[in-house]
This record gives sequence, structure tokens and C-alpha cells, in this order.
Amino acid sequence: MGGALAWIGALLIGLSLGMLGSGGSILTVPVLVFWVGEPGKLAIAESLAIVGLIALVGAIPYALKGQVSWFHVLLFGLPGMVGAYLGTYVSRWIPAVWQLGLFAVIMLIAAYRMFRPPKAEAVPHPRPVWRIMLDGLLVGGLSGVVGVGGGFLIVPALVLLGGLPISLAVGSSLVVIAMNSASGFYKYLHLLPEQGYAVNWYLVGLFAGLGIMGSLLGRRIGSVIPQLALRRGFAGFLLLMGSFILWQNLHKLL
Repeated sequence: MGGALAWIGALLIGLSLGMLGSGGSILTVPVLVFWVGEPGKLAIAESLAIVGLIALVGAIPYALKGQVSWFHVLLFGLPGMVGAYLGTYVSRWIPAVWQLGLFAVIMLIAAYRMFRPPKAEAVPHPRPVWRIMLDGLLVGGLSGVVGVGGGFLIVPALVLLGGLPISLAVGSSLVVIAMNSASGFYKYLHLLPEQGYAVNWYLVGLFAGLGIMGSLLGRRIGSVIPQLALRRGFAGFLLLMGSFILWQNLHKLL
């Protein structure tokens, strides 16, 4: 499958990113696997390139407005790059069915987090530097194994552990996502030929380009639709998709 579905999928990823600010990248792997027909291992690798490019372009306006904490980017992002590299390295011994199963569990967790009503913003309390670095390492490892950008994990971590206001956390998280994705994808470029795969650069470029365009449109749409309704609608979609992927992979394992 591909063609029109690939275009629609790429636009949906961008739209959800633009409307919600984060979470849209979690759609990339299932769209590549179920709509385009990419093998699981290859889809996870390509998703890192796509998510990284979209995040990099998305970070530019925040950086120009001074809404990126470069200190926290280094503190969180450098360990994240190490984690993404190691996670990708470990993934060579993890069957694709297990990677997709873990991905489905993460989708369900993200759905739960997005469906809950947002709490009143707490006053952030900076934590020890080692906690921030350890969290960055773990989130990066997760990115390498399953191919998610991790924005829904990175933003709360920067707020709760790093003590950043949300306005700085969002822009900083986009830079961290781009760093983690670049590190993981670099390692995948070395692993994929060993497994008989080659990156479909046309697909990566198509998804990244349409994703960036969709995110710009999504920001406009998101400004006129209540955020709570958007979050819950997207959470419902993640719940259905995550359940479907989990059922399919459990079926294969059994």
C-alpha cells in the first residue's frame, strides 16, 4: 500500500503535531507499517529521520524567539543521544514484533496521558543534574528502540525535573527530539544493511516535507478548536490504533 495513503498519512502526522504541539510523531511508525507497507524495522528507522526533520524545522521559530534553554538541551539532549545510539544498537537483537508491541504499549500510555484533563500548572522544582541526565538517557534509549520522538515524555521531564516553564520546555524538547532522532537514525544507517534493508529516502523526504506543511496548517486549525477536545479526540485515536497494533503482534507471538 502507498501512494495517496502515504500523502494522507504524512499530512495527518503534521496536522496533529501542529494542532497539539506534541504527540503527532507517535503516528509515524503505524502509518509507515499499515498504510505504506514498510517492514517494522525499516519503519522505526525511517520514523526517526522523519520525526527528527520535522522537529528540527519546528524548533527554529522557538529558537529565534529565545524560547529554547540551551543549557537544558545539552543537559538532557547529550545523554539522550547516547541513549538513542545504545537503544538502536540493542534493537538489532529485538524482533520487530516485540518492538511494535512495545510501541503499542507506549501509544496506550500516551492516550491515557492525553485523555486526562490537564492539571493546573505546578510550580516547577529543579531536580539534581544527574536525575535530568538519567531521564534524558532513558528517553533517548526508548527513541532508539521504538522510533518515537518522545515529546510527550520530554516536555513533562523538562518541566518537572529541569524546572523549566512550559514556554521554554516545548521549544527545548523539539531540539532534544531532533538530537535523539539524529543519533538513533545514524546508528540505524549502519544496522539496516546487515538486516537486508535500505532507507527509502523518497518516502522520508515526502513524509518530512508534508509533515512540516501539515504542522503549519495544524497550528491554524488548532487555534480555533478547544485544546481539550483535540487532545481527547487524538487520545481516542491512539487508543484504537495502539489496541490494534498490540492485538496484531500478540496474535503473531502466540
